[in-house]
Amino acid sequence: MGRGLRGYLATATCARLADDGMAVSVTLLALHRTGSAAQGAAVLAAWMAPHAVAAPLTGALAARARGAGAAFHVAALAVFAAAIAGVALTLGRAPVPVVLAVAALGGCCGPMVTGGLSSVLAGLVPDTGARARAYALDAATYNAAGIAAPAAVTTTAGVWGAGPAMATLAASAAGAAGLATTLRVPRPAGEARPRSRTPSSLRRELVGGLRALWQIPALRGITAATSLAFVGVGGLAPAAVLLADERGYPGGGGVLLTVLAAGALAGALLAARRAPGLSDVRLAAGCLVGTGVALLGAAAAGPYPLCVALFALAGLCDGPLLAATLRIRADHAPPAMRTQVFTLGAGLKTTAGAAGAALTAAAASALSPPQLLAGLAVLQLAGATLLRGARTSPD
Repeated sequence: MGRGLRGYLATATCARLADDGMAVSVTLLALHRTGSAAQGAAVLAAWMAPHAVAAPLTGALAARARGAGAAFHVAALAVFAAAIAGVALTLGRAPVPVVLAVAALGGCCGPMVTGGLSSVLAGLVPDTGARARAYALDAATYNAAGIAAPAAVTTTAGVWGAGPAMATLAASAAGAAGLATTLRVPRPAGEARPRSRTPSSLRRELVGGLRALWQIPALRGITAATSLAFVGVGGLAPAAVLLADERGYPGGGGVLLTVLAAGALAGALLAARRAPGLSDVRLAAGCLVGTGVALLGAAAAGPYPLCVALFALAGLCDGPLLAATLRIRADHAPPAMRTQVFTLGAGLKTTAGAAGAALTAAAASALSPPQLLAGLAVLQLAGATLLRGARTSPD
């Protein structure tokens, strides 16, 4: 593993630890200062809502700044860290609109923490053979953060309080900004340097990213499939909590989510060690099928321990999906549009996940926990069908 890749992975891990810890941290801080989670829910909505809206502009600006190395990434991560610190200082103390504005500012930087960072790997690891492993390791940073961040926030809050817990997230994001200063982000071959920076040229770049997602079959297929699947992923947390409670294990939803994340981490690391013998499009479709079938089994299973095992299997199947998705974006996006494609794809998935959480909450009163989980599983299978049905160029 080269020094550049090690530096990138350290940067991405710190940034994603901060991002993944926000949901738990904001909820705990709102409960501590206001006695209700309502304001925390509003802050989280403000944090997540800008992802899809800001993604095109963020991607275009990052692509324009690539000639200056990682300066834009450093700036975005610094603002991200400042926004987390701002939420920690204002939540429950300042007027709600002020808190929401600070959260929205941090949410606008969210696409850089996800797709924006991942987009630079194609430049850091130009060799396509090594790139497959690099993207598998990048996917593992998401899964590792998904496991470590909630545990770290909960532990810190229990020992020092909810405020210090969120401060650790701000420190992690600031550390990512510092680490990003060591990254060297070359302009990929074939990507032209912008000649001018007029509003009209920026508009063309914004439209170009959307056009690439729509016109290139592989990008259109993977974006539609993963966005649909993420509607289901967004509802997994409440569905798991309700399912465990029905199976006679109150509080066991956390175990289900932990083994799901651990399985995904194991799957991503396995993909990094051994390259699959399938094309990335077929691998992604297979991952969606495996995840959906495992979750359907968990919905139908009676014993809680069997549900735990099936959630772990669902995670193991899901693990290589992100790496395959990242490689499809890197291989099929035009070099000039690569950053926009990454940030747009990440923003759409985040927004889809938020929609899934809201839909699941709305349906919880009308459906039983197994029915909820089965519906979320069907969305994974629908995503696989959508991807298989898309006309894709050879990969």
